[in-house]
Amino acid sequence: MLVLVLPTVSFAQLIACRDSIPNGYDFWLYLPDDYNDTVPEKPLVMFLHGRSLCGKNLANVRRYGCIDAIERGRNIDAVIVAPQTQNTWNPDKVHEVYDWVKTHCAIDTNRVYVLGMSLGGYGTINYTASYPETVAAAMALCGGASIKGLCGLNQVPLWIIHGTADKDVPLYCSQKVVDEMVQCGDTSLLLFDKLRGEAHSKLARIFYLEQTYDWLFAHSLADSVRQVNKDYTISTAIMNTAYNDLVKRTDLKIVDSRPSKPTYVAKTEAQYYVIKKGDTLSKIAARNHTTINTLCRLNGIKKTAKLKIGRRIRVK
Repeated sequence: MLVLVLPTVSFAQLIACRDSIPNGYDFWLYLPDDYNDTVPEKPLVMFLHGRSLCGKNLANVRRYGCIDAIERGRNIDAVIVAPQTQNTWNPDKVHEVYDWVKTHCAIDTNRVYVLGMSLGGYGTINYTASYPETVAAAMALCGGASIKGLCGLNQVPLWIIHGTADKDVPLYCSQKVVDEMVQCGDTSLLLFDKLRGEAHSKLARIFYLEQTYDWLFAHSLADSVRQVNKDYTISTAIMNTAYNDLVKRTDLKIVDSRPSKPTYVAKTEAQYYVIKKGDTLSKIAARNHTTINTLCRLNGIKKTAKLKIGRRIRVK
């Protein structure tokens, strides 16, 4: 296993992680200036970009969104990861990025948040529906869904925001997600805001608002009862002030990290889990800090395999 040591830093770092995951996404990794690799207290924010930032040029991911907000001066007290896709977002490949960060960085796994816009809104919905046990809260802007089976969304505090004048991704794309959630049952963890008269690109300003991150951080998987926080509002007037209090940072160190000589650790012994009633591959993966792809590879099964209660399944 490749080990990257990320120690305590005295200044904020933005690290370009290329080829860190075999056949996976490249990504930006942001570490705040008081990051400490021995104390897992920082939340993790995962930003999924829109179609205009797709490709192989990782620098494009800095054009707007969470990373650009950091560079402009928005204080986000979290580890931030911003992967890049060439076309669409694959939930399992997004989860591989999460697993990489969880392995190499000190994060609070009870406070993992996902947000994205447009294609990234689709990615946010698809990932949250596929891995609801991982996500403490999610925000999907002017997106939709491209996978079947969205009932997992009902388990997560989710804020969907869409402009009524959006011609690039029409409002009905988000409405279809909400309609399917209604068919799944209780939608008490859902917030759905339709911003009257707003077009597609305007919603990008939401990434620069302090209340965006305050709302996300108000939720945790450790909450005794999962509830959605309704104390925050995002409106056209609020979006118009998105950049007003930001001052471009000059203390952010940008590092282009490419694999050199890997450091290996001893291979761990095989570990197993006994399947119980109600288990799914997603639940087993989340409970044992691994991925569905890894479970399938270790056990020679497909993602659609039926799980037999009492069967022993390898997880490590």
